[in-house]
Amino acid sequence: MKVSMFHLMPHRELPADFEQKYKSVWVDPPFPELADAERVGQYYNWTLDELAYAAKKGLDGICVNEHHQNAYGFMPGPNLMGAALARETNGTDVALVQMGSTLPTTQPPIRVAEEYGMLDCISGGRLVAGMPLGSPMDANMIYGIAPIEQRERYYEAHDLILKAWQSREMFAWNGKYNQLGKVNLWPRPIQKPHPPVWVPGLGSYSTWDFSAKHDHCYCYLSYFGAAAAETTMKGFWDHAAEYGLKENPYRAGFLQLVAVSETDARAEQDYAEHIEYFYNKCLHIPPHYFGPPGHQDYNSLEKGIRSGRTGKLLEELGKLKQYRYKDFVDKQFVMAGSPSTVREQLREAARKLRVGNMMVLLHIGSMPHDLTLKNIDLFADEVMPHITDVWDDEPWENEWWPERLRGPRQQFTPTRG
Repeated sequence: MKVSMFHLMPHRELPADFEQKYKSVWVDPPFPELADAERVGQYYNWTLDELAYAAKKGLDGICVNEHHQNAYGFMPGPNLMGAALARETNGTDVALVQMGSTLPTTQPPIRVAEEYGMLDCISGGRLVAGMPLGSPMDANMIYGIAPIEQRERYYEAHDLILKAWQSREMFAWNGKYNQLGKVNLWPRPIQKPHPPVWVPGLGSYSTWDFSAKHDHCYCYLSYFGAAAAETTMKGFWDHAAEYGLKENPYRAGFLQLVAVSETDARAEQDYAEHIEYFYNKCLHIPPHYFGPPGHQDYNSLEKGIRSGRTGKLLEELGKLKQYRYKDFVDKQFVMAGSPSTVREQLREAARKLRVGNMMVLLHIGSMPHDLTLKNIDLFADEVMPHITDVWDDEPWENEWWPERLRGPRQQFTPTRG
């Protein structure tokens, strides 16, 4: 199994009364009241240091993502972060998992193809190309994409990017949303025919269908843990079977919040306030922000309602502010505790969900830099060595990982930054 450190880069010092005083952490929180640009610069540098440290500690990948106008995770330019990390990690065999540049909001989409091409070249062929549809907050409310157009724009952008990477001759593109007379991409990625593509999703039927149709890795990104993900991942695997696809676990990825300490009791002392901060403040978003009419297509909307997944998601969102550390841990929203506790839960989750690409959120909410490094240390030294062999008893190849990185990772002895 390949394990990557995922990082949101949230605001680590929101005021105690944030969720009482402000409507949302996303779209409309006022930067001048809540943040200082110099302090934000420190957050960015801590984030880069934490990801680089995880890479040198032996994690298989390091993962960044794109969001806008929010304090929950403010990397509006994930490829800026990726460029710094590509250069910082040269000489290692860690994958750059860009999860990633949002396709419908990048105009023209060949900008994504160009920047991903640069990252693959700088890193020596270590890029995983995430292709997110984008949240309704980012794409619709902030960047002004009409919800009804968002998926169409996404599909067109995806096809244009893959053709730009692979075409040996200059071509014209006359799409519904993009008209380009001369597409002749410089640079091209090192990886042929193109870098592996990962498609993040929240359980949408259309995203399952798109991932299966194009033979991409489907990555379920949720903050509600492995138990809540079982229905979603069963639906994905059932859908993949309809396409005649084999149950290669590396066809799927999953995001899990993880907090490791010396003992279960010490984990609560170390992490409780930061986990509660994340769920109370970083997910302080009005439910109606998630569902502007048209954002979901008919198939996804119907199946989400009929299956009950939509109702369960809204129900959980409504309960978050009532939960405390014990609730989040008991429900496995966060896998927290001693190394033995966490590794047993992660192994069980990987098997139950049948995922071969695990993303772990090792910085959570308001966690300070030193505590994040401790979490990385304990995870890398005492958890990860016990979970990477989950699928070794089955004869699968990870076709959705950079080819030159598919063997065992080299070991490094980094110092803390």
